[in-house]
Amino acid sequence: MRDTARKVEEKYFSNLATHVEFLPVEWRSKLTLDGDTVDSITPDKVRGLRDMLNSSAMDIMYYTSPLYRDELVKGLQQELNRLYSLFCSRNPEFEEKGGKVSIVSHSLGCVITYDIMTGWNPVRLYEQLLQKEEEEELEERWMSYEEQRLLEELYITKQRLREIEERLHELKASTISKPPVLKFKVENFFCMGSPLAVFLALRGIRPGTSGSQDHILPRTICNRLLNIFHPTDPVAYRLEPLILKHYSNISPVQIHWYNTANPLPYEHMKPSFLNPSKEATSAPDTESASAAPSPTTSPVMVRRHYGESITNIGKASILGAASIGKGLGGMLFSRFGRSSATPQTMETGKDGPEGDEKKATTVGTPPLPHSSSGFLEPTVELEHRIDFELREGLVESRYWSAVTSHTAYWSSLDIALFLLTFMYKQDQEETDKSNLDTL
Repeated sequence: MRDTARKVEEKYFSNLATHVEFLPVEWRSKLTLDGDTVDSITPDKVRGLRDMLNSSAMDIMYYTSPLYRDELVKGLQQELNRLYSLFCSRNPEFEEKGGKVSIVSHSLGCVITYDIMTGWNPVRLYEQLLQKEEEEELEERWMSYEEQRLLEELYITKQRLREIEERLHELKASTISKPPVLKFKVENFFCMGSPLAVFLALRGIRPGTSGSQDHILPRTICNRLLNIFHPTDPVAYRLEPLILKHYSNISPVQIHWYNTANPLPYEHMKPSFLNPSKEATSAPDTESASAAPSPTTSPVMVRRHYGESITNIGKASILGAASIGKGLGGMLFSRFGRSSATPQTMETGKDGPEGDEKKATTVGTPPLPHSSSGFLEPTVELEHRIDFELREGLVESRYWSAVTSHTAYWSSLDIALFLLTFMYKQDQEETDKSNLDTL
């Protein structure tokens, strides 16, 4: 990623006064976890495949284990803070000039980083579930008067105990200021091939009504959340429908190819419907286009042409999932200065605009005409788009890409340009404004 980003930076951002530095966060090898216990119980047959599973997919099992979860969280948190402190000690002007930090995470690393930033703890959730069960037991189950009285006393005593514990924690916090979990504010949190949406759904997160990122990640913790995925990555899931349900009917934002000439800025790209399923398109095209209901009120479509349905990938998804946990998150430190120039116009590659149009059709999510209701005009819209989808190549096999796509993010020139575009966004806006003032 560092190499590909440098190539893109030299080509499109070389005239800017600022620079983005990539620091790899390698923390997994320092953890002891179970020692060599798992290795000792692994059979010798197909050892290579078993070792790959042990070193990648096993991390999910470790993370869901109450015995090892804290060790994983603490290991990543300490390494993030150590790298930041080391970077600042070698670049003392970074904090003085308002340098900003972004995190790029991959696969399970997205979940661990999210939990570090938000402070999510399964123990707290378990206590809430126990409390809810106690309340339901008091309300629903038939019991004798004596049993009911004792349960009520027990419930009141536990409530009182919780209040005393909370007051004690508040008193401790007022006398000893607790240091922040991370030593820096996260500007952009880039998730690549992320299963975070599944984890949040299983934790009880349900769609809201505000359209704000705060529903899943408060802006006070992280300014911008961006979810990047390849359409055939079997480990990746969308986040937008967890904020507004009707976004399951709306296509993710298509990431530009790095050699696209004069690409439309992402904030100017209009939301468009995903193509409905074959069953839904049995009606004439003109009728379905004109009578398409608003996505804010229409139910979620049963099945849609989303490149290829992820459920149809088949056995290849098992091999793709085997690589989960690889490269758990990278960290980016970017310095934003005020003296910069307008970015160069991107050169047209051999694919060109015509190639773009041809390749875009393979995804199956072209926007409908302006005259129809294909473009989204809802009463509630997301403040910022979160889901960004890589374009599929013309010749790649979807079954093979299901195996390879989960680890292909790091070397993608398209993703390198995408990351730099958002990290240099403030520079470019300020430059455009100063150029206008000059004119």
